[in-house]
Amino acid sequence: MSSRARSAAGITWWLFLVTGVLWLLISLVVLRFNITSVASVGVLLGVVLLMAGVNEFLDMGAQESWKWFHAILGVLFIGGGIWAIAHPIGAFYELASILGFLLLLKGTLDITVAVATKDVNDLWWMGLVVGILELLLAFWASQQFFAPRAALILLWVGFAAMFRGITEIFLAFEVRRATKEMVAA
Repeated sequence: MSSRARSAAGITWWLFLVTGVLWLLISLVVLRFNITSVASVGVLLGVVLLMAGVNEFLDMGAQESWKWFHAILGVLFIGGGIWAIAHPIGAFYELASILGFLLLLKGTLDITVAVATKDVNDLWWMGLVVGILELLLAFWASQQFFAPRAALILLWVGFAAMFRGITEIFLAFEVRRATKEMVAA
């Protein structure tokens, strides 16, 4: 293994370790269930939108077709990201509304597919149960009371951040182990 590859692999495992710890810190902040948690999710949404906007501009440079579409999406994502960072609580509220709508669509589709495939799918009832649960979550996320809506989103984002952090920490040590094995060979 060349010295350049070894140094890149050495940096890579630390990068995964640092991002894993950052994801765990985000999960701790979010799972506190206070106004800081709500604002943190709004800011996190803003960062994700900014990164998506940058990605769209990079895609625009890499592809010949649909450049105008990538440019429009990039501008919209970056505008949404700036708005979410400037108004994190409003962004959180909008995220909850969108999540409720998406769960409603997904639940309806799962129920429809389960019923339509009943004759050829022995486990059709599992799709039906999942669809009904998704509809219940949709109504929970879409209702007007802020506290239950916030609890659902905070649990969702908090546990997702926790699982992502744990996964990246495990990945960091796996990359470190593999790098040591490659250097020894």
